Amino acid sequence: MAPLPDALADAAHRPLSLTFPRDGTGETLIDRSGTLLRLYVVQPGIDDAGVILPLDALFDVRVQVALRLWRALNGRPPGPDPARLSPERTSRLILALRTLDGLEDGTSQREIASVLFGRDISAQDWLSHDLHFRMKRLVRLARGLAAGGYRRLLQHPFRGR
Repeated sequence: MAPLPDALADAAHRPLSLTFPRDGTGETLIDRSGTLLRLYVVQPGIDDAGVILPLDALFDVRVQVALRLWRALNGRPPGPDPARLSPERTSRLILALRTLDGLEDGTSQREIASVLFGRDISAQDWLSHDLHFRMKRLVRLARGLAAGGYRRLLQHPFRGR
């Protein structure tokens, strides 16, 4: 948050007037509509606030975050968090970590699959079963996470930029 430049002031459309603590830390927590927002205030004691967004590779994410902030400050639901992992992705990561635990204990992929998915597969059917291929993908993901790929989770949704 920064003071609104005079050139952007519009008498017909007054900006939000916000009073931030003058503690000088620069970081402010606001709880609006059940959502905790962390702001970095450039200048404490701002009356008319504005947001400065650089036109960089993360511009679209920054716009989403600024829109969420504006909604929350106006008492509206802020909308979905762009950095939140989907429930499907979270479930897949949990399965991958459980797979990794099983592999490190010396358990076979077939046994891990029967525990994770609750289906017993005979040894003769295993090589052509769909869970065999699903387990191969989970093993690849699990080993990738163990080899440092977990750091990519910290960059979500910004990875690849």
